[in-house]
This record gives sequence, C-alpha cells and structure tokens, in this order.
Amino acid sequence: MKDLARIPLLPAGPDAGLLLLRLLGVAPLLIKHGFEKLFTFSQMAAHFPDPIHIGPVPSLICAMLGDSIATILLLVGLLSRWAALVSLVNLFVAWAFFHHFLFFGHDADHGELIVLYIAIMATLVVAGPGRYSLDAVLFGRDRV
Repeated sequence: MKDLARIPLLPAGPDAGLLLLRLLGVAPLLIKHGFEKLFTFSQMAAHFPDPIHIGPVPSLICAMLGDSIATILLLVGLLSRWAALVSLVNLFVAWAFFHHFLFFGHDADHGELIVLYIAIMATLVVAGPGRYSLDAVLFGRDRV
C-alpha cells in the first residue's frame, strides 16, 4: 500500500520540491516581467511608475533587480535566499503601492498572481534553495 502513494520515476523529497518551485514558480516572473525590463529599459524609463518617490529610473532599476537579476539567480540557485528577499521586497512594494493590496474584484489587476509570487519568494527566503542548487555546491548542504 505504501508503494501505491509513490511515483517511482520522479525524485521525491523537499529538495526536489524546492527545485521545482524555483524553476516553475520563478521562470514566469523572469519571462513576463524580467526580460521586459531588461530589453526595453530605455523605453520604460520615461513612464515607469514611481510608487516610493525615488524617481522613475531608480524605481525601474529596483524593479529590474527584483524581476530579472534576482530571478536569474534563483533559477540557478545562487545566493538564493538574498535573491528571493530582493524579489519579495520588490513584489511587495508593487502590490502595496501600485496595486494597493487589491486581490479580489474587477480592479485587482492580477492581484492573486502577485500574492502567489510573494508566497513563492517568502517560501524560498525561509526554506532556501535545496540541495539541487549552486548554493549547495559552493557553500555546502548544511549552510544552504
């Protein structure tokens, strides 16, 4: 009966789950928002929102760090907890100051997706990247 619950072809355990979370949960953020900021930076700089009043270009740089640089680091599992924290702060600022904590309703503008990304980043900050990461290779399993 115990074998019935297992799927023998897939690796099991929290490290495999963290790898999947890093790859499948973070890649859409990079593809949809990170690449956009990297490749259209000059076009976006003129009209980027300035929710914390530091200027549109510094706001765009912060968003680019969170949506592209940090997500690339998370995908390979390098400096993962710090990268997840940077992305978490960026997402929270966007949700709080730009989307005004909207989650439900017609005006929510994908609020549930932002909350999902926040949950993914918070999980990675707390749990770390797991043993299938560059962090584990470079810094050792017990320090990840």
